[in-house]
Amino acid sequence: MENNNVKRICEILGKKKADNICIIDISSQSVIADYFVICDAASTTQTKTLCEAVEEEMEKDGIMATRKEGIKDGRWIVLDYTDTIVHIFLREEREFYNIEKLWTNGINMTVYED
Repeated sequence: MENNNVKRICEILGKKKADNICIIDISSQSVIADYFVICDAASTTQTKTLCEAVEEEMEKDGIMATRKEGIKDGRWIVLDYTDTIVHIFLREEREFYNIEKLWTNGINMTVYED
């Protein structure tokens, strides 16, 4: 995990008690971003709280999300920081969509532990 945005986002999510935080390096698989940061939460209230925390702290660092999706429903929130895309899932949604399976090649995923 060499990207500063990835490290900062993971720290923010960890402090706010996000569950199952992982980083997937997709730089060799896609041009949409270099990394996915994925986490889940037990409720839509928590997903929205995690989203707000990431946005607020990244803005303090002068970094704004270029795109945001799913905040209103809080089931699968996506924050696009150009090189890093953050996926904040409601636990059931994460299990259903299982995007790790689509993007992980066995060596490009790191589990974040704070």
